[in-house]
Order: sequence, then C-alpha cells, then structure tokens
Amino acid sequence: MTVHVPHTTVSPDACPALVLNADYRPLSYYPLSLWGWQDTIKAVFLERVNILSHYDRTVRSPSFEMRLPSVVCLKTYVKPSRHPAFTRFNVFLRDRFTCQYCGSREDLTFDHLIPRSKGGQTTWDNVVTACSPCNLRKSDRLPEDVGMWPDQLPYAPSVQDLHHNGRQFPPNYLHDSWLDYLYWDTELEP
Repeated sequence: MTVHVPHTTVSPDACPALVLNADYRPLSYYPLSLWGWQDTIKAVFLERVNILSHYDRTVRSPSFEMRLPSVVCLKTYVKPSRHPAFTRFNVFLRDRFTCQYCGSREDLTFDHLIPRSKGGQTTWDNVVTACSPCNLRKSDRLPEDVGMWPDQLPYAPSVQDLHHNGRQFPPNYLHDSWLDYLYWDTELEP
C-alpha cells in the first residue's frame, strides 16, 4: 500500500509514536522507545499494538485514511532484559554523562581504571566515564600512580539503575500525549 501524505507544515517524520510494553511502561527510557510513523502504522495493521493516543496529523492512501498514533501499547508483553548490555552509551548513562575524575560533561570517552596494558579488561567493574583531557592525563597508569580516583567506583548497573539515570535526562522533545506514560524527574540535578 502506498500512503499519500498531504503537504502540510508538519512532516509525518516529526510524529514518532511512544511505544509502551503491554504493562503500559515505556520499553526504554533512554533512549526513549519511539517508532517512526511507518513502523507504527505497520504494527497497527499487523494488530501487534493498541493505539492509546493520536496526533492531529492524518495520512491517506486512495482507500485508507488514518490519524497518526502518538502512543501505542504492545499487545504482547516483552520481558525486559535483566542485565543491561555493556556499551559505551550505557557506561556514560550509568555515570550520568559526567567525567568521574573532574566532573566535566564535555568530550567524553571511557577510561580503564586498570589499563589494558596492565591486564585490565573492558568490563563494568573496570571502566568509567572520563573526559578526553583526564583520560590523556591518566594515560596507561594506575589511579594510585597518578592520584586520580573516580568519584564513583565502577559497577555493573541494573536496568533500573539505567532507567533511573535516564529519567534525569529527558529528551528535547516530549509530546503532550506521552506525559501520562513517562516519569521524568525534572527536579533532580543530573
């Protein structure tokens, strides 16, 4: 089916749908679980989701017209992962996008507390967020050799830890129809 999108000032690409699990919680807070309008419409036609809210935007084909969904809920519960994947992004999220040595939020990398050259591994328990200047200053030395200790010792976070931290960094755009399903902690200083 070819869908004709009438010309207006708002592109359908600017109308992502918030995707909730069958328990009405977002599949992910950070990044926020969003689908593009095409994937959302496909899921509606395949009867994989229920529509909870719409945009004022409509898409049309010769035989079909539909308001774009703004919030959908999966019909089948997807069991969340119990252990988050070790990724650079998740390390930054665990450490609240802050250098663990100086507190900077600019030019972030990650640092091995025990350098790889000294047998350190790339694991939750050995990696912290560091800005490039601190990472260069520490180089391939141990923390005690340079007097550089992280504010928070590295640890393997739970999914809940990452969700909690993610709530402190709401996206730049939150559609009004999403707010009943999101729990952003805007009072906390990240």
